[in-house]
Parts: sequence; C-alpha cells; structure tokens
Amino acid sequence: MEVQRKQILNQENLASLESWVQRTAIKLVQVNGQRKYGGPPPDWTGPAPGPGCEVFISQIPRDIYEDKLIPLFQSVGPLYEFRLMMNFSGQNRGFAYAKYRDPQSAAAAIRCLHQHQLQQGAPLTVRRSTEKRQLCLGDLPAGVDRERLLQVLRGLSEGVESVSLKFGKGGKKVTAIVHYTSHYNASMAKKVICEAFKRKFGIIITVKWFSFSNKPKQDEDEDEEAGEPFPATKGFPKPCPLPPVRPLDRDRPPPPPQENLLSLLTPGLSPVAGCPPPAPRRDVPASTDAVALLLRVCEVFKVGPPLYDLQFLHAGADGFLYFAYRVLIPGLPVPFSGVAQILPGTSAPLLRGEVQRVAAERILKHLAQP
Repeated sequence: MEVQRKQILNQENLASLESWVQRTAIKLVQVNGQRKYGGPPPDWTGPAPGPGCEVFISQIPRDIYEDKLIPLFQSVGPLYEFRLMMNFSGQNRGFAYAKYRDPQSAAAAIRCLHQHQLQQGAPLTVRRSTEKRQLCLGDLPAGVDRERLLQVLRGLSEGVESVSLKFGKGGKKVTAIVHYTSHYNASMAKKVICEAFKRKFGIIITVKWFSFSNKPKQDEDEDEEAGEPFPATKGFPKPCPLPPVRPLDRDRPPPPPQENLLSLLTPGLSPVAGCPPPAPRRDVPASTDAVALLLRVCEVFKVGPPLYDLQFLHAGADGFLYFAYRVLIPGLPVPFSGVAQILPGTSAPLLRGEVQRVAAERILKHLAQP
C-alpha cells in the first residue's frame, strides 16, 4: 500500500512543499480532509473578514500544493485563511478556499487569477465563494425534539447557532435547518453528521446545503465542495432517492426473517429436506464470495435472487467513498438497507461489486443470528 501511495504522488512536488514549509516556517494544520493555513495567520491584525471576502478555487492539478498556491494567492493581497481539500492518498482533491481581508482583495483574486495556468493546459477556476452556512438535515424520525436535536448537533460539530424544524403532511416527514456561525464550521459538520447519526442512533439521515430559496441544494450540481465528479463514480447512474430508513429499535433486535439461516451456513446441516448446504468455494476467500453465497442461500430457500439498489452518497473527508445500499429479497418481507464505506477504486464496476460484497456480508451475518 505504501509503495502504491508513493507511485501515485509526485515526489518532486512533495519535496518542494516540505522545503518551502521548512524555509518559511509556515504552519499548515490538517483536519477532516482539509489542510488549513491561517484563520488567522500569526501576523494578522484587525477583525476577522466578513461576507464576500472568500474565493472558491477549482480545477487545481492534483499534485500541486500550498508552496505554489499560497504565494500565488498572496500576490493579490494578504490572506486571512487558505484551505486546500486533501484526499487520503496525499493528493489534493482539486479545490480550495482563499479568504482575504476585504471584498476588494477577493475581487482582485478573481480578476487576476481566474484561468491562471499553474501547469500547461490546466487553467484554474476562481470565483466568489457562496459561503453557505445552513445545512438541511432530512429523513429525521417523527417526533424529534428541537432542543434535544440542538444539543446533539452542538456535541457533534462546532459553531451551531440555531435549529429550526419543518414538518411534512401528518408530521411524518421531518427536516431540520441548521444555522452555523461560518461556512468553515458548516462544511466541517457536513462531513461528519451523517456517519455520526448512523453510529450513535442507528439511523440514516441526509445532509445537504440549504439555499435561500428554502429548498435543499443537490450536492452533485450546486455544492461548491462537490468539485469534479469522482472519476470512479461516473459509471453510477443518478438514482431515485432511497426510501427513508426507519430508526432502529435499540431495546430489541430487528425481527428475524422467515427462516433462520444459521444451519444453512454450518457445514453438514440443512433445514430444507433434500437441499444440501452450499459448499463454500475454495478458490476465493469467503469474505470476497459473499455475493455468490447470499445468492446460493436465496436459491436454496426459494425466496428469489437479491436485488441491489446502490446510490453514491459522497466522498468522505477520510478519503473513503460512501454508498447507500438497499437490497430486496423478494421472498422476505423487509428489505435490507445501510451505508457502505469503500476505498476508491479504478472503475465503477469494481466499486459496484465492492458495495454489493459489503451489503451481502452484512445480510448473511444478520440472517445467521439465532
């Protein structure tokens, strides 16, 4: 893995970055997939910049780092903050934010550096940052309490100012609009809230930017931080939204399926007369053959083949890709839903197979419960 990582990274550019950091004694801090300078820098005087002082930079070559970017954007005015989005591999994610002292400096950066070429044939895109500070949380459970939700969110993220709830017909569809003190705090929260709710409360919610038109923005089209589509997810068609997942009853396990499949997974036992248990393939590890094993289980019990519905959610700050899956087994009354955390791959078919494998392993484990 380390050898592959070194092959991906431009070692000459990395050495240039390290030399620049040592020479300038500049301080770069990495947190949740962002490497940040300033906010404020050591020599800053005066108040923090207000609205209109930040620019959004995209189309950055993936092997270009702060030693080239910060001096370039400092050439038009003093920087209060510079944030470069980083991948787990050590490459940048192709976009960054630069915040200046005043809107005039931000305008100068757009005027002077838009279409500037750091590499031949790779012009930068520089535009005004929208500095969004509101998140829309969807698929919250009915009966959620606003004050309790506010306390939870303040425990999970910094800079939460207020929370307001919106209820659909009959009070079943609940969304929350969360206001943050800054775009930075909101963007940090956006990276962790979804996974935190799944881990702490066993529910899957949606987290999107909120627009002033009171409609949640679609990340793929309007989120600055979406940047370019992740190459390995381009093969996934844009799916219909998955139905909301019901909250788990934490006091008791979910109801078992019609048959317990533990005996089927145990060599030598079979609950169905005349149907021998499926023999595990010996040419591949069991963990990589979960999809085939689940299909065999369904064939033996005559419940129909599993139907996989997969949806790409987002690229996490930790470098993983997050996918929602929903697997329907026709002969069972309740579909299986969850979120899979996958390392980036080279193609959509490989990613699809990996998500299916994770889903199949979890379903087999659930079906094997007594």
